[in-house]
Amino acid sequence: MILGLFAPTASGKSAVAEALLARLDAEVVSADSAALYADLPIVTAAPDHPARLVGVFPLDHDISVGEYQSLAHTAIDEILDAGRTPIVVGGTGLYFRAALGTLEFPPPPAPGERERWAQVYDELGPDEAHDLLARRDPDAAARIHPNDRRRVVRALELAEAGSSLAGNRFWSSEHRHPTLVFSLALIPERLDNRIRARAKRMLAEGARDEAVAAWAQPLSPTARKVLGLEEFATLPSGEAVDAVAAATRRLARYQRKWIRRLPGVVTLDGRQSPEELADEIVALASTRERLPRR
Repeated sequence: MILGLFAPTASGKSAVAEALLARLDAEVVSADSAALYADLPIVTAAPDHPARLVGVFPLDHDISVGEYQSLAHTAIDEILDAGRTPIVVGGTGLYFRAALGTLEFPPPPAPGERERWAQVYDELGPDEAHDLLARRDPDAAARIHPNDRRRVVRALELAEAGSSLAGNRFWSSEHRHPTLVFSLALIPERLDNRIRARAKRMLAEGARDEAVAAWAQPLSPTARKVLGLEEFATLPSGEAVDAVAAATRRLARYQRKWIRRLPGVVTLDGRQSPEELADEIVALASTRERLPRR
């Protein structure tokens, strides 16, 4: 059986995963797009415990979900073949789903097409661009808000290529292996306090120096999007903490939406200690399947 743990950033996922490692013969597989990059352990809040798919790519590498899925499946299968329990821990919803299931991804854009449709979106505006998408691909348009520029552009691009954003298996509830998924619930005010405290702790631990060194290197488009990298590298310390905390709060709201989309997720009270949460997860999982203990 696979154990999955998906929860908002700063909710305590890593601490719970570490407590699970103390109780089970298990390995952690990260499902965090930022954690894939090396040389940013503070900015990406990389876990202290051993975890697969953490720090595996240089900063000039452009990561795709398809590439991550292949690596995650290999890691999970190796852990299962060794008779151990994979614990998939993440905060990037699409990566989490890609690790646990088999997602079929639309074809990559032809050279220049992404830029062309982005220009169309900007020239027409959100509503008219969405109307154009509705005429070309009604199913995709029904899933996308007009203000979601990135997805409207991608859907128009796919419609032009004879494909559809609505045609992939993104929403499939199927898992490759028996899986039990858990989440941690915290009231927004408590989570916001944790988020700000973590941003301040990152600064104290050296996030600014880490980010400045990374920002001076050649960066791929995906590396540039790592939350906190640009803020810590370019803003004064106080402004950087404020900006990182605000961006993290937005991410947490988005992650909570993902939790509602996850099939069969078991939500636990995040106010409990990591040890209490780990005990509860092991107890619930053991009713489904006998897990290898330490």
